[in-house]
Amino acid sequence: MSEMSKSQTKNKSTGPTNAELEILRVLWSLETATVRQIHEVLTDGEKQTTFNTTLKMLNIMLDKGLVTREDVRRPHIYQAAIPEEQMQQQLVSDLLKRAFGGATRKLVAALTASDISNEELADIKQFLNDQEEKNDEHAN
Repeated sequence: MSEMSKSQTKNKSTGPTNAELEILRVLWSLETATVRQIHEVLTDGEKQTTFNTTLKMLNIMLDKGLVTREDVRRPHIYQAAIPEEQMQQQLVSDLLKRAFGGATRKLVAALTASDISNEELADIKQFLNDQEEKNDEHAN
């Protein structure tokens, strides 16, 4: 395998950085956008990053398979390649494996160790009950 191929393979397997997640959040909310539109949302009136940096990030994300680009016309239109919920599931699954050794109970304990309202707790219990019902349906 050539050096270029190894690099591309490595890029495809790595998850998004914090900056890439920021761009993905913009794309999930807008659905499709140009570099300029993404850059404007990211900077929101403040010059925290340059247009060229946003463009470079999108090209890296394109190489990693995180975004797609419509090349038919200019300006190019970008879109998230992975739906938000799927990305969240991938990130949590990775966190579960890496930080908690795959032990879901430890993850839940860590999530609920901080202050959690009774309302949030009730929502979580309802969600878990719904999941349990779904599992029972699939088992039968």
